[in-house]
Amino acid sequence: MIFIRIFFIILFFGSCMPAMASDDRSLEHTILDGIENRYADNSFSAEFIQISTLSALDINETASGRAWFSHPGKMKWQYLSPERHDIITNGKTVWIFRPDDNQVMQGDAAQFFQSGAGGAFLSDISLIRKNYDVSVKQTTKDWVELLLEDQSGNPDIQRIILRVSRKLFHISKVTTVNAFGDTTRFEFNNINFYQMPDDRFEFTIPPGVSVIDMN
Repeated sequence: MIFIRIFFIILFFGSCMPAMASDDRSLEHTILDGIENRYADNSFSAEFIQISTLSALDINETASGRAWFSHPGKMKWQYLSPERHDIITNGKTVWIFRPDDNQVMQGDAAQFFQSGAGGAFLSDISLIRKNYDVSVKQTTKDWVELLLEDQSGNPDIQRIILRVSRKLFHISKVTTVNAFGDTTRFEFNNINFYQMPDDRFEFTIPPGVSVIDMN
């Protein structure tokens, strides 16, 4: 399904008005500081809806489930619809488990989550300042959208748009765009911050399951 491919190729009120340039810079720093303070060294979970679009073919697919994140680099995406599969990484190895197919794919996490792809920056928020040029895209009284532009020339992710709550600094929406105009949008709800055991981000391959090496 296209949302798995795009996953790796890449985690209101009032009218939207552009801010003045001088105010943008101050607001940008305020929001960046806020999300870094909120997410750095913290674990959190959220329900998500993922909408993936292949621009050239005008194809859209929607998926949903729950996700867990822990600093640094640990994630678990549990897709419940339209079919069950899990994407799990402990920061070193990534596993994609498809129970209905009795199959697991495994590989090097660094190859799949370079520069914060696949929502990886949500488990290490410092990647935003390190890997992207950041500017304010849109604002309302309740949220701010930040535009993250990749400067490395990576065609897989050219830009990311984050929607951030002004009050809690929660990231409620993440949209990634590649060089071909394909987009993946994640909408997060019921965001909760709490301590998580490390074994949540480990995976033991069940007996009899087919294993595919992605390296």
